Amino acid sequence: MFRFSIGADDWILRFSPHIQIDSEIRKIIVSSIIQLGNKLPYFSHWESFIIMDNQIGLIVFNVEKIPSLILTVSNIVSKDKCYIQENLMIRPYM
Repeated sequence: MFRFSIGADDWILRFSPHIQIDSEIRKIIVSSIIQLGNKLPYFSHWESFIIMDNQIGLIVFNVEKIPSLILTVSNIVSKDKCYIQENLMIRPYM
């Protein structure tokens, strides 16, 4: 769990229990959130968003605002498991 501030708001970043990642990946995720910065307050309670990181893949976040401002990393999908559909065809994303 990490704590960080954006303006006057104090946030908590936590990871779902089923996510097992090393500290270096956690630092990359924290860095991504800090870059997102002041856009976080505009997400609604129980809204989700995704950040695509070139090293990690897709990082899925859930936003909670009641009773505290909490971001939960609910899932991480590695790049080799990402696909895109174009013209009724599915191909690897990267």
